[in-house]
Amino acid sequence: MSLAFDSKKHPHRRYNPLLDEWVLVSPQRANRPWQGQTEKTAPEELPAYDSGCYLCPGNLRANGEINPDYKGVYLFDNDFGSLLSDKVNFPENNSDFFSMKPERGINRVICFSDNHSLTLPEMEKHDIKKVVDVWQQQYEALGAEDFISHVQIFENKGQVMGCSNPHPHGQIWAQSSIPSAVARTQENMKAYFEKNGTSLLEDYLEKELNTGERIVLENESFAALVPFWAVWPYETMIISKRKLTNILSFSEDEKYLFAEIIKDLTTKYDNLFEISFPYSAGIHQSPTDGLEHPEWHFHMHFYPPLLRSAEVKKFMVGYEMLAEAQRDITPEQSAEILKNLSTVHYKSKN
Repeated sequence: MSLAFDSKKHPHRRYNPLLDEWVLVSPQRANRPWQGQTEKTAPEELPAYDSGCYLCPGNLRANGEINPDYKGVYLFDNDFGSLLSDKVNFPENNSDFFSMKPERGINRVICFSDNHSLTLPEMEKHDIKKVVDVWQQQYEALGAEDFISHVQIFENKGQVMGCSNPHPHGQIWAQSSIPSAVARTQENMKAYFEKNGTSLLEDYLEKELNTGERIVLENESFAALVPFWAVWPYETMIISKRKLTNILSFSEDEKYLFAEIIKDLTTKYDNLFEISFPYSAGIHQSPTDGLEHPEWHFHMHFYPPLLRSAEVKKFMVGYEMLAEAQRDITPEQSAEILKNLSTVHYKSKN
């Protein structure tokens, strides 16, 4: 006898149209006992200035340069960048199994604040808006370089995400190729646009707003939601309500509203387990390869690793590495939990 399907109880797969991939959802596993690795939480109280921090104002960096006594946002070329802007004479390489191609680029670090103790959810909205201003400026300036085809803006927050310095900062990697995940997203967005004449995320967001089931936050210009196909337990995505291909189209009001929803969403993250919540986050927008990209729709991903508490994280191993992504808690459950959290930071209540 077959049972009536219940997405809250029965295993099933969900399709991600951005990457043309599936994720296995196993809600029946959510309550299994955990005797695996737990993570140590970082100290909560940090000083406004740390003399040993290479990102704080006036301090010596690893390359021997001294930071200016900056206030607010500070931008500099990464001292240990993964890409170089130098042109090289690269030998022709057409091997089937050992193909290589040169890759040029520019890596920059952006300090969000001079205050060592702050993170985005603890900053004022108008100060986060200044970060958005720099993101916009850098997308334009780096994208204008004739050898840059893609500008990736991102942040790794927390030790568990490999961030070795707690000073509030992110990175910008600009490169001559379009990276693999972005290229897959573009391919699927383009196929959808050519078939329907609308953007994939434009139509997806309309349906999500109509149901409201996975919407966590929204304002006049942006919505934050747990994607139907989310992989990470508390994964979210911010999507512009207006179809914008990239950050250059943002008005002053939209930049402020983008800053507002970033602050409110990351505050909810911190309030979930009352810690400085770790994540990797990044913006996806149209390439800067000189071509028209009407298929693109601006969005920002947040991938937090924590699963049940500040100590228990989600691991991508075994089945996930060999077969496909898998999650236990359903996206609808995650959205409900996040939706019900306050946008007032827990530290401000003490």
